Amino acid sequence: MSFLPVNKKEMEERGWGDVDFVYVSGDAYVDHPSFGASIITRVLENAGYRIGFLAQPDYKSCDAFREFGRPRLGFLVSAGNIDSMVAHYTAAKKKRSDDYYSPGGKAGKRPDRACIVYSNRIREAYGDIPIILGGLEASLRRFAHYDYWDNKVRRSLLVDSRADILTYGMGENILLRIAELLNKGVPVKKIRDVRGTVFLAKEGDKLHFDTVETFDYDELKNDKAAYAKAYGIQYRNQDSIYGKAVIERYGDKLLVQNPPMPPLEREELDKVYALPYMRTYHPMYEKDGGVPAIKEVRFSITHNRGCFGGCNFCALAFHQGRTVRSRSIESVVREAKIITEMPDFKGYIHDIGGPTANFRYGACKKQLTDGVCANRKCLAPTPCKNLVADHTEYIELLRAVEALPKVKKVFIRSGIRFDYLMADESDAFFRKLVRDHVSGQLKVAPEHCSDSVLRQMGKPSFNVYEKFRKKYFALSAECGLEQYLVPYLMSSHPGSTLDSAVELALCLKRAGYAPEQVQDYYPTPGTPSTVMYYTGINPLDGKKVYVATDYREKQLQRALLQYNRPQNYDLVVEALEKCGRTDLIGFGPDCLIKPRKAAAPQKKFDNKKPQQKRKNTKFPDNKKTQRTNKKHTQKKGR
Repeated sequence: MSFLPVNKKEMEERGWGDVDFVYVSGDAYVDHPSFGASIITRVLENAGYRIGFLAQPDYKSCDAFREFGRPRLGFLVSAGNIDSMVAHYTAAKKKRSDDYYSPGGKAGKRPDRACIVYSNRIREAYGDIPIILGGLEASLRRFAHYDYWDNKVRRSLLVDSRADILTYGMGENILLRIAELLNKGVPVKKIRDVRGTVFLAKEGDKLHFDTVETFDYDELKNDKAAYAKAYGIQYRNQDSIYGKAVIERYGDKLLVQNPPMPPLEREELDKVYALPYMRTYHPMYEKDGGVPAIKEVRFSITHNRGCFGGCNFCALAFHQGRTVRSRSIESVVREAKIITEMPDFKGYIHDIGGPTANFRYGACKKQLTDGVCANRKCLAPTPCKNLVADHTEYIELLRAVEALPKVKKVFIRSGIRFDYLMADESDAFFRKLVRDHVSGQLKVAPEHCSDSVLRQMGKPSFNVYEKFRKKYFALSAECGLEQYLVPYLMSSHPGSTLDSAVELALCLKRAGYAPEQVQDYYPTPGTPSTVMYYTGINPLDGKKVYVATDYREKQLQRALLQYNRPQNYDLVVEALEKCGRTDLIGFGPDCLIKPRKAAAPQKKFDNKKPQQKRKNTKFPDNKKTQRTNKKHTQKKGR
């Protein structure tokens, strides 16, 4: 077992004169099953194809793209695990100083809009060679899409990149079928019948699936109502059972998205995760200190795919889909055994999770035959009457891994869907979670306390979180454990007004919770919330939505959630004055801040001196707690 060749020398050492595919990635080369690039290349290798891995090539010329010579079948291009613009810029559009998926965490190893740049360099090097796009950036930008960084509707990534085919969703079976056709000598321009692909056609060309049409790009970029309607059509055709091919026009050309590829079933998933992975970064990065992204997943296991939670700010519905599939218990235990044999394993499995940790099956049996409901969410605003909430098999899985000789503890650190947990009539999993699988603090995502905002987020009522929170602390006390909750909170999501932010600030004050970090809403491609942000229309019901697009208002909403910070004092005063809530400036128990004369002076921060860290104490009970938060959240859908 070894890494795939990363240069011509390693290719020749294997006795190869060429490769079948060159896989171009915007990330450093990490051969771990948490990385899509690793899975795709290992799946193709297992099918007998020779793969060269070109990680973060110098994009300033086409020379680096000639490293392996001309591949026999074509190039596979991905920006990496997340969108390249999200990798580079914060929600405030400020340049990030680091890159989680690059050697040493250093930024600058990939270009902005990496799929476009890489594809254009390949065209310069090899002309009409087949180029297949994949990965998150391509998947979420497959149609005309609002681009937050340019503040306009951009064309489909397939159009701008000049690639031949764009693949969306989970790509194993899609790329195996494309590779098979190319290997048989089928010209790439004639590959039109593969599910999970997007291609350009002409009027009158033969299409292989029933179609539904949206609009021409010129209309989409100028008419916000048309843009919202088009997204609604796309969203409602993302099911492999009933979804139709979706057509978007570009002058005399048709952009055609074939229906989704069916998800991998359990046996197929087991085979994917049984492939030989090195489970770490390529040794060429040792001199740089490695690749930071491996730290989160090195001792973690993914047991499922897909999410029927359907949060509107989440990219999962448009990428992995709302249909859930999971690996067998035996498959997960085999991977856990491999982890226990790693030389630096200390006895702790850091996570057995996925997009949503506590999903093992679809929301109901009906989804297996009829697909997910196009106009109904499974959990919000209330759980569907057909929902099957059962954690029995997940408990069995956790116990099987815990029973391994070298395992001391199994943690669950990826997202727990607390509303699904509360819908389970049995509290067996809740008790086990609290007793056995919390590493001191559990991260959950209520996001807000205003039910009107939560409806636009596709989240349940705040009452559900309140019930969960009370039971969590009650069970912790029963177990004799002092454990904490770290709630994720979001400011300025569509539907959130200054009044909503005040409501959340008061909720935080009553709970005695002072968040260290608050996530500003970040409009990323492919989500209903981004459509709301751009159009002021909810694309799932056609209703108008208030949107805070003004940068100053975003600052005010964020400041309200951290009202206790001295540096936010003036912003909080301004916010309270704007919404007529100066009654919250005073000395009463509900007041957020004191009058100006009585307020503590604003601190002057000296960048040369390290700031003292706050203590991580219990939430709630009028104490402060530290919230830890990943910088890059698009992979998890946030």
